[in-house]
Amino acid sequence: MTMIEYAEKRATLSTAILPLGSLEEHGPHLPLGLDAMHAYALAQATAAVRPCLVAPPLFYGLCRSSAQHPGTVGISGDSLRAVVHDIGLGLWRQGVHCLCLLTGHAGGTHQASLVEAGERLLETTGLEVAVVCVLDLLEEAAQLIECQGDSHAGEVETSLALHLWPQLVKGGAPKAFPTFPRFRLVRDKLSHWPSGVWGDPGPASAEKGRKFLEIEAQALAAVLAGLEEQARAGGSPDPGA
Repeated sequence: MTMIEYAEKRATLSTAILPLGSLEEHGPHLPLGLDAMHAYALAQATAAVRPCLVAPPLFYGLCRSSAQHPGTVGISGDSLRAVVHDIGLGLWRQGVHCLCLLTGHAGGTHQASLVEAGERLLETTGLEVAVVCVLDLLEEAAQLIECQGDSHAGEVETSLALHLWPQLVKGGAPKAFPTFPRFRLVRDKLSHWPSGVWGDPGPASAEKGRKFLEIEAQALAAVLAGLEEQARAGGSPDPGA
């Protein structure tokens, strides 16, 4: 949109979604940018349900487990926290009051960095902030998911890709899970997760992907409603009060 169009939108909308992802392997059959693509598509679908602003996606994130796979290009936690804070600050200065950091990448250290950036935004701006991972929006879809423990490049993500970008799905992949040891860090990550698949792409379908996206959009719209209600009530309660 142009600056004039943004000014018009800002007159009635003060909630924004920042889609975040990673440039990361997604098995032998899905595109490297899928996490950000998913978050961006979900943000747009949510805006159709509950009007809000959708910022351009950030395609780079913190990738640890997949760091050695071909095509994965990650950034540090320091870089991620800094850029998300700066974008949030910029949006606040442009009239945004509620910000949802929506990540399509579910890595634990990545999500922790987003929470830290969100906490800092609470301290440095008047923003109300939510940090949401796409996987956490699928509780209502549990009965549709056949593969228990499905997480990465498996049934859910392959279904979403078949629905949204079927031309980018290059066949399929066998069911697989990583074998990282508990507690112990390893140098050779590829030997513990050669396929890059965490789940089972086999049961995936475009129809499931359509339903997954609808369920995610409704759940995210509810998160935005709660965020806006909090803003109207005067912001987050002071934990020290």
